[in-house]
Formats: sequence, C-alpha cells, structure tokens
Amino acid sequence: MNKTDFDVIQIGYGPVSKFSALQFDRMGWRVGVFERFGESYPLPRAVCIDHEVNRALHAAGLGEIARAVTSPAPVYRWFNAEWTELLALDWTGESVSGGPGTLFVHQPSLEALLHAEVRRRSNIALHFETECTGFEDRGDHVAVTVRDTVTGISRTVTARYMLGIDGANSFVREKLGITRTDLGFEADWLVVDFLLAEGLTARSLGLVECGQWCNPLRPTTIVPGGIDLNGRVLRRWEFMRLPTETREEMVQEAKVKELLGDWIKPDQGDLIRHALYTFRSLVADEWRKGRVLLAGDAAHLMPPFMGQGMCAGLRDIWNLSWKLDRILRGTADDGILDTYMAERRPHVTEVIRQSMFLGSIICIPDPEAAAARDAMFLGGEAPPPAPFPILTDGLLSRGADGAPKAPAGDLAPHGTVRHQRRTARFDSLVPPGFVLILDRTIPEASLPAATRDTLSALGVRVVAIADRVSAGDNEFADSQGQFLPWMAGRGIHALLVRPDFYAFGGAADVAGLTALIEELRGQMAALGMAA
Repeated sequence: MNKTDFDVIQIGYGPVSKFSALQFDRMGWRVGVFERFGESYPLPRAVCIDHEVNRALHAAGLGEIARAVTSPAPVYRWFNAEWTELLALDWTGESVSGGPGTLFVHQPSLEALLHAEVRRRSNIALHFETECTGFEDRGDHVAVTVRDTVTGISRTVTARYMLGIDGANSFVREKLGITRTDLGFEADWLVVDFLLAEGLTARSLGLVECGQWCNPLRPTTIVPGGIDLNGRVLRRWEFMRLPTETREEMVQEAKVKELLGDWIKPDQGDLIRHALYTFRSLVADEWRKGRVLLAGDAAHLMPPFMGQGMCAGLRDIWNLSWKLDRILRGTADDGILDTYMAERRPHVTEVIRQSMFLGSIICIPDPEAAAARDAMFLGGEAPPPAPFPILTDGLLSRGADGAPKAPAGDLAPHGTVRHQRRTARFDSLVPPGFVLILDRTIPEASLPAATRDTLSALGVRVVAIADRVSAGDNEFADSQGQFLPWMAGRGIHALLVRPDFYAFGGAADVAGLTALIEELRGQMAALGMAA
C-alpha cells in the first residue's frame, strides 16, 4: 500500500503511549492514537522514574517536563515491625547516566504535561472515546477498525505499523492470541495518594521519607507521591490486603480513612485518590506478530517494589522507536524488529524477578514467617539485591563463544560535557544515533581509511573525549568525570554506543576497534540495515 492514514497507529493512551507518540512525531512520522475512554486513567499508579528513563526523556526533547515533575529520591529503607532496618537501597548517588539513580514523580502531572505536548504536535492525531474493535495485518500495512463509543460508528484506518500499548488487559494482545508467562507473584494492595496540607512534610510529621514497613499485621509502603504542577507535596501509602479482608472492604472510603488514620490526621491534608490493585508478575510470550507489536503493560506486569513498572514501558519505546524509525526511512528491513523482544524480554523478566524478591520481603502476613525473615536479614544471611540487569541478547558485540563481550549490553555513561565553549548534557550536543567515543589513546586519524569510511557509511558519529582541564575546542571535555573513568575501569579506549544508550561494544586498541566496527557492519547488514 503506497499511502496509509498514519505511519504508526497506537492503541491506548497511558504514559507509555504519550511518550511513544511524541518520540515518533519527533522523528517526523504521522501517529494516530486511539483511546477507548474519554480521558487518561485517573487513578494512582507510578511514583518513580530511574536515571535511564530520565535520560531518555531529556534526549527526546522532554527535559523541561521531566524537571518540572521530578525530585531526587531519598534512601529507600525497609523496616521490620519494630522499626529495625532490614535493608537500605541507596539510589541517591551519582548514576551512570549523570544525576541521581532514582527520581520521584507525580504521574498525573507528568501525563498532563505530556498530553499538552501531544496536543501541540501536528503529526499526532489523538482520538478519545474511540476503541479498537479489530485489525488485520495485510503484509505491507495494518488495517485497523475503530468504533466511536459515543455514536457507535465504525471506520477503518491504516498504518504501516501498529503498537498495542493498551495496558494489562490489552485487547491487541488478546486479539493476537498471545499468551503470558506467570512468574508466580500475586498480592492485593490498596494504593492511596494523599495531599499534605501546606507547610507539612514527611519529616515534620515524623514519617519515614521513603520506606517499607514489613509488619505482618499490615505490610505498608510509605513513599513520596511526587509534587504536582502547583508545587503541592503528595504522599503515597500502600496497604497490603490481609487474608481476612475482602477486596470489596478494602475500597470503602471508611476503610481507607481507617488505615490512613494510623499515620496522619484528617486535618493534615486531603485524600486525593485510592484504588485496589492486584500486583502480578506476567510477561508476554510474544511481543510482535508481523506489523503489530506490544509495549508497556500489554507486554509485562510486575510488582511495584522497585518502582520499575512505568520505567519498563518507557524503556520498551526507547528500544523500539529507533529501530522502527530506520524501517520507516527505508534504511533497515523489519528483521531488526526481531531484536526488540530478544533484547527487552530477558531484561524486563529479570527486573520482574528482582521486584518479586523485594515483594517477598514485605508481603508476609504471617508473624512466624516474618520473624524468620527478620532473623535472616539481621543475621547477615539474606542475599544482597542483584545488580540491575543489562542487555544479554540482540545487537551486541560478541566474543568467540557467541556471548556478549563486555562492555556490550552495559548502559553507557552520560553526563555534562563541554564542547566548543558550550557546556551541556552530552545527549543535547550529540545527535541521536550510533556514537563512537574515543579517548586520546585512539585518535580518529589513527584508524585505517577503510574503517573511517565504514563509520561514515554506517552513520556513526565519532566523538573525541578528553579530561576537562586539557580538552581542546574540537574535543568533548568530560566535565562531570563520567566517561573517562568508566572506560578506564573497563580497560577500553573506544566505546561504541547504540542509539538507545546501550554499549554495542568497546575496544582497547586500533586493531580491536577496527574489528568492532566490522562486526557492527556485519550485524547491521544481517538485519537489513543499509550502510
């Protein structure tokens, strides 16, 4: 089909879909968004984004929005019933992306700003009260049947690709017949957002700033709820439903006020919203069928104890969008989409397992089991939290055994740099795409002419980086000290970074770099990515 109504159709309009629409618009593509309801989902959900997602928002031109609705996270502390600390997760330090590892966010405010930005973009057509009732992959495009839920009138729209970003109960996933693997976690929690009265803070109220109270009599989450667009401070409480309680009982406002009453007085603020959620651990067994792909909660669900649910969905789009952009431009065939699930599914599955591990610490309503847990942690016998996962498959440099060769799959460093008298975030000075970062051990001029030609043909931007004191005008000064120590710690002088910030690979010398570039060329050719 030579002409479609849209380049990309998206079903659903949560935060992941908003980000996706803005990303494809930024790349110059026509986006049609269809949402069955008349507004975005209003109930409480995410309160965190991590450094990687924060970096993606900035790189996508949404940095002002991110700054407006986020604040650095305090230490995340886990206590037993007697308020003895069992575990502390410190996300306050400098991250590999530059800045704190985790930020708290008020999701309704984030979505409101993203929605306002969507409304300003002429390439995005947003349709509320319009549900998808069917679709057909016709080989070179997707025909999507949508129905106006007010008038009942149906019509067909077309796009080159379609994304199912329609949540946990995804119509798109069900229509495709895609099954999900259940990793075995399920628990009901009441989630409550509370607006503090002016001048009040967690500290002034004697509350834990950010933590989990692992009391078997009532496992409770107590964390920041973000800051809204009016600068008002919110708090988030989450209460586990006990075996003796019903789901119907938990959502009654009287029950909500009863549970909050142990922590805060009615005159200290206002109850904003509450909802009962069943936290589960599910991952779709397929993420793509032809020209239809899944992302966000349609592809995976996890317990919230790592604050990674929304992050995982935004990470899906950051991985997928640059690949789909190349296909739409005709510089790759759709074989590159096979790397989407290959890269994202193992990564998100590990994040789910880590979230389940944290959930297993708090979701204990039995006093004897809780006492055994306390003894394990206080006796130093508990396993430490696992490191955050890296990419383990897909477009990555590989060793002789076929496995990714370090630092392939690592999230590459990022920070403030200086270039030609301008100081800014690295991503704002270097256009999106593949980037080769070289320190002074491997100057670009030392590369064979054929290798330089290959870099040019592949569209790889070459960046020379040096320390902040001696860097010349044509070099990037490592102002924040993020790049050079990271590379030195891995014994490399060249770092090849993918468009989504992950390392394709690294090299210690010219010969190794020449081989690395040739490997990239070969893998790109195998995926139909034109040089």
